[in-house]
Amino acid sequence: MNNVYLKNSLRFFLLILLQVLVFDNINFRGYLNPYIYILFILLLPFETPKWFLLVSSFLIGFGIDLFSNTMGMHTAACVFIGYCRPGIISFVSTARDYEPGTFPGVRDLGITWFLKYSIIMVLFHHFVFFYLEVFSFHEFFYTFWRVIFSSIFTLIFITLGQYLFYKKK
Repeated sequence: MNNVYLKNSLRFFLLILLQVLVFDNINFRGYLNPYIYILFILLLPFETPKWFLLVSSFLIGFGIDLFSNTMGMHTAACVFIGYCRPGIISFVSTARDYEPGTFPGVRDLGITWFLKYSIIMVLFHHFVFFYLEVFSFHEFFYTFWRVIFSSIFTLIFITLGQYLFYKKK
């Protein structure tokens, strides 16, 4: 059990460092902004209590906000997907799809399940984040395309990370 806490703690700090030092510097004309730090929320165990899910979502969003000077936008988007996560998991799968001790990743549930789950989560996060950033529907379609392209870019990095760092059982 302590191994799970250690892995998640290391993942928390590693993803914040990667986001701040590497991925925040990737920006192509405002359309491609990968936010891989949400992988932390995506990979929390299924048995994570809802209160802990919300607190850890808040903390990772707040950590990114501190370094990115984004005034709570990452925090709001992370808490939103942390709140939606149990519903999204039940929408994507049934309780029979996973057993206690499994994790919501490619290794335990396969690429199809993981892509359905992560596409919804990433789109929700990016939609909240980018529309909070502009805080207007004036440039609705420009922001919409930013959401779509950044989501695709983020999903590519998240999926590559799943295959690079997690060995198949």
